[in-house]
Amino acid sequence: MNSNRLQTLYLKISRDRYHFLKFILEGYDGLAILSAAEDNIVLLRYPCELGEDLLHLLASISREIRPADGD
Repeated sequence: MNSNRLQTLYLKISRDRYHFLKFILEGYDGLAILSAAEDNIVLLRYPCELGEDLLHLLASISREIRPADGD
């Protein structure tokens, strides 16, 4: 991944789903880099040209990663 062309996306996810999301993203080599930002906020860095693919993937697993109402 060329770090000069990476976009940034912050997501609020369920704390206990971080590793699930990391596992899913690792299955798509080069799609995104996942980092914990704070509490239940994660940072995704991804190449511009893969943004649409990433958003489609996130939409398809949104029920599995979204935080509970109290999070």
